[in-house]
Amino acid sequence: MRVSVVVPAFNAERTLGDCLRALRAQSYTAADLEIIVVDDGSRDGTAPIAQRNGVRVIRRQNGGPGAARNTGWRAARGDWVAFTDADCVPSRTWLAEMMRAVEPAGGPPPALGAAGATFGFDSKTPAARYVDLSGGLDAKRHLSHPLFPFAPSGNLLYRREALARSGGFDERYRTYEACELHQRLRARDKGEFVFAPRAVVLHRHRTTWAAYWRQQHGYGIGYGQFMLHHAARISWSFADELRAWGDVVAAGIGACRPGGAERRLVDLGTFVKRLAQRTAFTATYWNVAERARW
Repeated sequence: MRVSVVVPAFNAERTLGDCLRALRAQSYTAADLEIIVVDDGSRDGTAPIAQRNGVRVIRRQNGGPGAARNTGWRAARGDWVAFTDADCVPSRTWLAEMMRAVEPAGGPPPALGAAGATFGFDSKTPAARYVDLSGGLDAKRHLSHPLFPFAPSGNLLYRREALARSGGFDERYRTYEACELHQRLRARDKGEFVFAPRAVVLHRHRTTWAAYWRQQHGYGIGYGQFMLHHAARISWSFADELRAWGDVVAAGIGACRPGGAERRLVDLGTFVKRLAQRTAFTATYWNVAERARW
């Protein structure tokens, strides 16, 4: 088995079928591929949909996406483990392009892993369009971070043996577990991590501002946990916190400025994102009980 694809799913009956049909239609050799859906305690038709699509289904109690991904890759038989999400639709050549990137013909030794390009799927609402305009899932941009590069977990591939050596995702995280894992993998494994722009996945962004707020609030919790976990490398003071809240106020003022429709959408989305993340970060980072966990 060359590649295992792990799909964590929780109450995903609305989108999982499209994801699995896209995975079963991959141009990559079917004999070299297994698809694993980890049903993370769903209370809807997620598991029956996965079973009807003829993929391997592992059911577990709800523990969050990091725990579900760990369950999936630990059960995987492939030399490589690819991750995508139940609200994603991979392009037909997604895995073939990923494998071409990490195992180039006649090229250097196999890489540590790869990430592909993620674009919005049917982004018609203002909230969904904002994610596309702002590059919220732009792996190339995230991988260029000078201190903590990472790639979103909806379009990601790692060597299984590297995952095993690292122990996988840290299940204490609410979100941001993909960033934390990537730091450990890079520290332990000197193999190259590749951006594969032709390995395309389409993602269904949050369609309402309320749903987007909840998502970004979760990211703020995860970011606070990440900062606590790496406190020895990253200092964060009350002065830093005040400056960050100043950025939120500035974003709010910016959201009130006149301008074209696209600019106003970006300004509004930026304010929603910063306020949601900052509210959650502050409540997490300065929480005594949360600090004790790290």
